[in-house]
Amino acid sequence: MKTSANPKYRALNTYTKLMRAAESVTTRVHRVLAAPKLTISQFGVLEALYHKGPLCQKDIATKILKSTGNITLVIDNLEKTGLVRRERDCEDRRYLTIHLTETGLKLITTVFTDVEASIVTEMASLSESEQEVLGNLCKKLGIKGELP
Repeated sequence: MKTSANPKYRALNTYTKLMRAAESVTTRVHRVLAAPKLTISQFGVLEALYHKGPLCQKDIATKILKSTGNITLVIDNLEKTGLVRRERDCEDRRYLTIHLTETGLKLITTVFTDVEASIVTEMASLSESEQEVLGNLCKKLGIKGELP
């Protein structure tokens, strides 16, 4: 039975709408990454370093919800283009910290401003109170799935 009274239908319908909306907004917001030729993952790494300062690869992976293996490749590519650098810990040489280079800092400063403006534009289709409600609902849904 396909009606909103059916809990399975309602859940699947809501999930589909959530995923489509998220994908649609993400695609439009990240169009600004095309000019500097950044992937969404590369932007995520640069943004994490921009806001949090130097981080180890594991912390970056956790912050942007990617596997450590994937982050290694992303950081390799960012390092090749001179946007980040790896630095070994003096006491524990197995520990690497990732830093933004000057070039990386200049790029993420500009790109983040563009992404931020795009996000504000996208969210403007919702009123302030709708943005608050949506934010709270997303937080509630996200927390439900976290393990204790």
